[in-house]
Amino acid sequence: MKPRRSLSRRAPQAGVMLLEALIAILIFSLGVLALVGLQTVSIRQSSEAKYRADALMYANEIIGQMWVDNRNFANLSANYATGGAAYNAWFARLQNNNSLPGAAANPPTITTVVAGAPADPSTMVTVRVSWKAPNEPPADPAHSVTVVAQIK
Repeated sequence: MKPRRSLSRRAPQAGVMLLEALIAILIFSLGVLALVGLQTVSIRQSSEAKYRADALMYANEIIGQMWVDNRNFANLSANYATGGAAYNAWFARLQNNNSLPGAAANPPTITTVVAGAPADPSTMVTVRVSWKAPNEPPADPAHSVTVVAQIK
């Protein structure tokens, strides 16, 4: 009888568990990177929403001042249009609060136009508040909010 020779063979699935572990780590890492990216976008969107809310607050503030002041067209055009005394005081407050970055480089504009019938005149006021978020490329246009109000 011939002696049996034992040939040592490797199991056909040797190393498969290591490969499965590496693939699991890769999938987990991609998930973590996706969550980090999601958090970054969330923070950026939250900042943009805050700037929009602040811009709307400032626009509504100046429109509110127009409502409680003498509401005839001559007064609104002289005091509240871009460059007027009330406009300059409002713009100085806007700059001093530092809540809208880049507002000094992109000053807000206020235009007034006579609207309505001659018997019942009113003033159509357009307030545009602009800002530029920090870390945006200089070539990007400024963000802006425009509010239109009719003051009688």
